[in-house]
Amino acid sequence: MISSTSHNRNRDLPPWRSLLYVPVTNDRFIDAAHTRGADAVILDLEDSVALALKSFARDRLAAAVQKVSSSGVEVLVRINRPWRLALRDIEAAVSPNVRALVLPKVDNANHIRVISEMVAELEAERGIPHGSTGLVALVETAEAFSRMEEIAYSDPRLLAMSLGAEDFAASCGMTPSEDALYLPKMTMMILARAAGLIPLGFIGTIADFRDLDGLRTATMRSRQLGFMASSCIHPGQVPIINEAYKPSADEVAQAQRVMAAAAQAERDGVGAYSVDGKMVDFPIMHRAR
Repeated sequence: MISSTSHNRNRDLPPWRSLLYVPVTNDRFIDAAHTRGADAVILDLEDSVALALKSFARDRLAAAVQKVSSSGVEVLVRINRPWRLALRDIEAAVSPNVRALVLPKVDNANHIRVISEMVAELEAERGIPHGSTGLVALVETAEAFSRMEEIAYSDPRLLAMSLGAEDFAASCGMTPSEDALYLPKMTMMILARAAGLIPLGFIGTIADFRDLDGLRTATMRSRQLGFMASSCIHPGQVPIINEAYKPSADEVAQAQRVMAAAAQAERDGVGAYSVDGKMVDFPIMHRAR
């Protein structure tokens, strides 16, 4: 087992709830990306771009990053997995206006570390503060699933981790149903939390973007199970995900009461105290904070 005293723990993470995928090759989608209400936009060079258009998409990336980031929305870029494409994508993507790279089909910890080293070199060359560019790991194969713990603790740049439902299910020869994905997704969530990362996603799949009622049920349940945010592929999904991963007014008020009681107990030198008729211990206080 890897020590829980990881470099990723106890640090500020981006306050993401929703991350909207937008293909770099679609001008109309790029122009409207900042109006969709997502906390971050993932400019996609991978699945939504045909192989013949990879170079074209890469050439358009800088302008797309500038357009979306100028509106105040955080920008991420999903690169391609084949290394020859990935190297060119990384060269094109690292800039002061790109918050993180999304890495598909991560194999192991070394996969993350190699990309982190490339990013560090580009930051230095381009006058970008070291460590400004984060990484998001997508675990999408059965082989990578077995190495997910080492991936979670691989590098300080790592901000978040997700399990790609469709690709992972295909790798395992299973249907991407809620039952099939429950164990692998919950395992990912626990390992991400242990490493101080954002666990992205929910129990289920986002392939059917029209099933908004199903998305609402899945995301509300997944937040209760520990997930913190999710990517999505359609603007109609954004408000549902934002609502699911946002604390309710009652939750905020209860958390404020817990923190106020904790401060008063410290002033009074009291070790045990209650809020709303329930005893408060460290896990409750930590959750409230």
